[in-house]
Amino acid sequence: MWRRAPGTGGTFWSFEGYVSMTEEYSVRPPKTLTTEERKARDAARRADAEQAMREHEAAQKAFYENRERLKALRLAREQAVQGGG
Repeated sequence: MWRRAPGTGGTFWSFEGYVSMTEEYSVRPPKTLTTEERKARDAARRADAEQAMREHEAAQKAFYENRERLKALRLAREQAVQGGG
């Protein structure tokens, strides 16, 4: 519930329903990877990155081919308009 903070003359509001922070917290210890696990993880990451790069390159190639096709169509239309008009 919001209330005026005491001694502020009503300028500031405070929330009475909050929970204060504590210094007690638990941190999960980091998992120690074995050499084999680390190599397997790195190989999987590398394979994922290579696949992503192949997909990106294929998408870019398709985009530029489509762009050139549309550009050629546009230029042909403009040429037809200029030649006919």
